[in-house]
Amino acid sequence: MAKVTSVRAYNGAEKKIKRLGLQPLVDELTSVLASTDIRIQEQAKANGGAAIRELIDAKFAESGTWLAKKSGDVDWSKCKVVNGTQVCVGVEIQVSARSELLYKDILHLKNRLIGGDIDLGIIVVPSDRLQSFLPDRTPSKSYAEKVIQEQDADRLPILLVELEHDGPGPALKKKTTNTARR
Repeated sequence: MAKVTSVRAYNGAEKKIKRLGLQPLVDELTSVLASTDIRIQEQAKANGGAAIRELIDAKFAESGTWLAKKSGDVDWSKCKVVNGTQVCVGVEIQVSARSELLYKDILHLKNRLIGGDIDLGIIVVPSDRLQSFLPDRTPSKSYAEKVIQEQDADRLPILLVELEHDGPGPALKKKTTNTARR
């Protein structure tokens, strides 16, 4: 099972989790991630990030309780009622080979947090080690920390979740791009 190797909280996220009773949603998120079997070829740039994303999305969908969002919004969200008050988290999963998408993910979380739609934002990225086996432009925990600071997202209640693969396996298929237009 995949490993959540670290969780970094920004701008009082820990207090907000405790005060609003969000810990069960955070625990459920880490459980969904941990239930994802991610085995890769442990060779530089040998695996596709899209395949990992598909595995994670399948586990979220399988849970039946997380809502998938469409393009231009957070990837997954879930709400629960605590003492008559609805509290919600939004999750962005970034394992694609386009690190610049992390900027958009932060914007999506920021818009939803400021708009009051969610109370906590969560970003899931590969560990630095896992990233070394993925395409060049795939973000990693170190890169995500820099982007969060650069975008002043460290002023938002966000968790940065670092994900590590289970171990060696066959190479995960890379997404093919249309080279006919070049």
